[in-house]
Amino acid sequence: MKSLRIHILQHVAFEGPGCLLNWFKQHNCTLTYTRFYEADAQLPKPADFDRLVIMGGPMGVYETDKYAWLEAEKAFIRETIAAGKSVVGICLGSQLIAAALGAEVYPNKLPEIGWFPILKTEAGAGEPLLENFDHTTPVFHWHGDTFNLPEGAKHLFYSEACRNQGYLIGNKVLGLQFHLEVTGESLQGMINHVGDELVPAQYIQSTEAILGRQELIATNNQLMYSLMNLLD
Repeated sequence: MKSLRIHILQHVAFEGPGCLLNWFKQHNCTLTYTRFYEADAQLPKPADFDRLVIMGGPMGVYETDKYAWLEAEKAFIRETIAAGKSVVGICLGSQLIAAALGAEVYPNKLPEIGWFPILKTEAGAGEPLLENFDHTTPVFHWHGDTFNLPEGAKHLFYSEACRNQGYLIGNKVLGLQFHLEVTGESLQGMINHVGDELVPAQYIQSTEAILGRQELIATNNQLMYSLMNLLD
């Protein structure tokens, strides 16, 4: 694999690339960022990078009255996809791709926070990109919103709490509702900043339960690396 120019869209300081920083280093990638929480945030031209990685965040894609940059970000994602670049969206990132491509994003019936299994769809079971995933894989979730699939997307994963957990368009645009990039540090960061969302509910685990399953981080990270390796 050639060395890639990676551009990262980051929405809050505590949801960064996580384990992806290891993959970027191992593959001699060059990194640039748009950090929307900084006053001087600028978006590049799609010609300036090879792969766009869109991180998570606690905001909703529809909260344009609170986050003025959301409309520009969605337009930029749309432009990047039209330019034929590969794009990876994680949690909010997957919702932003869906919204940029005209699909609806809205609150899920139930929030999903903690370590819960995802299951492959029939299409996902036959998808070469997912060759390293078991049929049922425990992954880390922290989301309250969900999305309809964008036009032309292949539905990859679902869970008990949320029907649309992942999708693929061609072999270039990947949306994941969950956090394979999670590290011990990023896990603690989410708990520190949005831990008030950890209230008793069917698909919300306690802080103790979340921190008690950190042995799953290594497996989640390896799956993230395999997706990055196999994506066009």
